[in-house]
Amino acid sequence: MESRLEIGFELDRRWHLLRGEMDSSKKPDLIAVATILATTGTPYAIIGGVALQIHQAEPRTTLDIDLAVHDVTALPDGALLAGGFTRTGVFPHSVNWVGPGGTPVQFSDDPAFREAIERSATSTVDGTPLRVVAPLDLVKAKLRAALAPGRRRSKRIQDLADAVSLVESEPGLITQLSAEERSAIDRA
Repeated sequence: MESRLEIGFELDRRWHLLRGEMDSSKKPDLIAVATILATTGTPYAIIGGVALQIHQAEPRTTLDIDLAVHDVTALPDGALLAGGFTRTGVFPHSVNWVGPGGTPVQFSDDPAFREAIERSATSTVDGTPLRVVAPLDLVKAKLRAALAPGRRRSKRIQDLADAVSLVESEPGLITQLSAEERSAIDRA
């Protein structure tokens, strides 16, 4: 699993270089936020693109870090600030930060993730434990986002493609989906 994430870090680096930006990766910010959350005892699970980089077989890039938490109002703001993170916005069910390396970090307390946080598993990067949402919970989250009518069409298409890719990587997931979720996968 770590090698898949390392491929994602390399894709990040190349994306920045192609844009004429500094040689950069979200890796240091990911390690920093995971360390802060572990040190402060904050339950979380990595979701979104980073979780996809860990779980799916095909390489994928993502430039941000998405995390599910039980309550965004209980985030260890002081520890995040001391770690070089800067809060950039507060929204219903989410708080946005930027890591010391410039990586956007979004914390979400969407109730749909509550049980997924408890089912998350540990992966590691450079010896740092990362709590990562399970593949089934990630597929379900991607399908919820893909079926959300208010979401931008391009985002919904990407979410559906991510869900299909995960099911292709782990075909046994399809049997654990609801009829509506299987239908969405079949229509893709």
